[in-house]
Amino acid sequence: MKPGTMQSVPDNAQPDLDYRRVLDAAIADTLRQARKIITGSPALLVTVTKIFLYQKKAARTRRTNERQGLLVPPVMIASITSRCNLACAGCYMKAKHHSNPDMSPDQLRTVVREAACLGVSIIVIAGGEPLLRKDEIIRLAHSFPQVLFPVFTNGLVIDENMADEIAGLRNIVPVISFEGFRDDTDARRGGGVYDLLLDACSLLKSRNIFFGCSVTTSRANFGHVMDEAFIRQMIDAGVRVFTFVEYVPMEPGTEDLVLAPEQKTMLNTALSAFNRKFSALFIGFPGDEEPYSGCLAAGRGFVHISPSGDLEPCPAAPLSDANLTTVPLNEALRSRLLARIREEHGLLTESSGGCALRANREWVQEIMGRE
Repeated sequence: MKPGTMQSVPDNAQPDLDYRRVLDAAIADTLRQARKIITGSPALLVTVTKIFLYQKKAARTRRTNERQGLLVPPVMIASITSRCNLACAGCYMKAKHHSNPDMSPDQLRTVVREAACLGVSIIVIAGGEPLLRKDEIIRLAHSFPQVLFPVFTNGLVIDENMADEIAGLRNIVPVISFEGFRDDTDARRGGGVYDLLLDACSLLKSRNIFFGCSVTTSRANFGHVMDEAFIRQMIDAGVRVFTFVEYVPMEPGTEDLVLAPEQKTMLNTALSAFNRKFSALFIGFPGDEEPYSGCLAAGRGFVHISPSGDLEPCPAAPLSDANLTTVPLNEALRSRLLARIREEHGLLTESSGGCALRANREWVQEIMGRE
């Protein structure tokens, strides 16, 4: 797919933002489903209700910013460290070869505060292994109780003490990485990891913590993770949120692990069916982008922050022209790189590798060269 086949939208043009209303409605609907799942837990129900009401308030804040020419996404993904206690095959963070230092605790807190003020209502914490900065995550959740903090973790540092701390902060949702059953998980993450993850799930379940699992979904494990036996085993372990992340070939030679077109269609169909059948949430990423007129990266629906503070369109597209340790978030969101991607996002409606920006990274690099 060649860039430049459509006319760029002028910088002062008012974009069609109907997809933003669709996205806000989808987030609200997901929170409604979460409330239904946890009706038996009064403490969780109170927290989710507060987060649900805050989401409505945050959506109004985002609309106010839109009218003033600032597009604020509802979701921010913050990879807060490149450090990890595992070395999983095909890890996107390992493939980036980060050498810059992680943001300091004060810098990270400033970014989260600015995001919340602008109307970001969901801050996904990722890594590396984010729980290596557990104390900072706990403090952020204390300080911003109505912001939802899903924490994508390999689960290996969750112990009794950490589970107790998370249990006191209902706005933290641990999301533990599985690759499927024992064989698939241990093959990618290391021998014995699967059983250790089940131990972590047991700690969270015993404290009535709302938590989930993240499944990197590839052509190789697709049949296993779509099997209802896997879903039931995870639900029995206490999982209430399933996030199926389509494999993105960050390392050369792994392109054959990308989902086949028919598998992508089957995935979306299966997740809809699972949401109807099971008392759990089933979410695909990037999922079905058609209701949102294409890729939601670059601030249309989410942005990514690297460990060193670079504001990037997407975790799989590590290019940036703004760093949040030197400029405030409201200024960085006006980045020319993000703006150009949004203006020409129609070029990203096709993808052969889970992430449209990753599949068209030469085009994104060309945009960097244009500015």
